Amino acid sequence: MSAPKIIALAGSLRQESFNQKIINEAAHFALQTGAEVEVIKLNELNIPLFNEDIEAQGTPSDVQLLKDKLRTADGILLASPEYNGSITAALKNTIDWASRTEQGAVPAFRNKVVALFAASPGGLGGLRGLNHVRDILSGIGSLVLADQLAVPAVHTLFDENGQINEPVTAEKVSALAHQLVSVASKLK
Repeated sequence: MSAPKIIALAGSLRQESFNQKIINEAAHFALQTGAEVEVIKLNELNIPLFNEDIEAQGTPSDVQLLKDKLRTADGILLASPEYNGSITAALKNTIDWASRTEQGAVPAFRNKVVALFAASPGGLGGLRGLNHVRDILSGIGSLVLADQLAVPAVHTLFDENGQINEPVTAEKVSALAHQLVSVASKLK
């Protein structure tokens, strides 16, 4: 059986995003299982605000690229920053674009196994936004793992190389990444 293909994505545009750092670590742990992993950074893509008038002119090239990558993936490691108790506009916009289908195509998130992460300097670690992401993804056909991880006080957990320097948190990130790979492998 071939290794599962995993996309790692954080719903942040900020250059030094804590959620991007968490998802980079999750991707690293997923690679250790033998999975094929690609990290996608939203701040490197040109994704306009979703608008059916734009869509009618043709799907923007970076949106199409993202949709194609998501369609070929078996699983998604997804980190969602929490903004005002919910998800970021960048992540919601990305999901909205990716959920749109061209004639004969399958929605990009349909039948994908998703592991949810959040990270925040605050005490809840971004937990409040994860239910919103779960609801959205479940509603468009993703299988969202029951286990999720919200990492509080994240600003204290990385070394100068961007690696988690706290063993308990590293183990939790690793365990969820391994769980995603395991479930994606079984469903592949």
